[in-house]
Amino acid sequence: MFDEIAKRIALKFRTPVLFNDLKRTGPVSRSFGFDRGTPVDRHYIDGFLAGKKDLIRGRVLEVAEARYAGRFGSGAVAGIDVLHIEKKEGATITGDLASPETLPQAVADCFICTQTLHCIFDVKAAVLGAHKMLRPGGVILATLPGISQISRYDMDRWGDYWRFTSASAQKLFSPIFKGGLEIEVFGNCLSACAMLQGVAVEDLPDKKALDDVDRDYEVIIGVVARK
Repeated sequence: MFDEIAKRIALKFRTPVLFNDLKRTGPVSRSFGFDRGTPVDRHYIDGFLAGKKDLIRGRVLEVAEARYAGRFGSGAVAGIDVLHIEKKEGATITGDLASPETLPQAVADCFICTQTLHCIFDVKAAVLGAHKMLRPGGVILATLPGISQISRYDMDRWGDYWRFTSASAQKLFSPIFKGGLEIEVFGNCLSACAMLQGVAVEDLPDKKALDDVDRDYEVIIGVVARK
């Protein structure tokens, strides 16, 4: 409830956005637009997962918190686990995604891994860790940042190391996930500018413009990889 009230206040008092201000060197928002409404990347992530809800079934695993399984999962979700690198309230599995030896084997039918892999330096090890936790036939639904601000929150705590393209996602996942791989991209010049500036979806005169895809401006890369 508090988050919803804070969002309404931010929407009411947000300052107007001028993309043609060539003297301003700082962004509109340093928090991706959370303080103004819905960040552009979250709009794309929501759309990606909503389109894959039939795959969110069985035992579902998420990182850090159960944000999406209950929201987008099908009626076939049998249970939800939360992976955290430390023992935390709400976490059911403690382990380091980049250290597969710390992770349980074959515990999930679906692994929702959004905006996580860029914060892990040994990203290939993390993909191997994700593969280990999936049951045969299981699927990982991952999102990766393309054009984006650095996440200062993550950088100051554990690091913000990588930005991806559809090509690097293909190279990263295809040798490990042999059951099939689909790569989906989201973004165009407008949404890339909005993402860098921290302009929220609600700031834009027509959010439908976000749905146009320009392969030269990949803001979010969606990955569907099957074990």
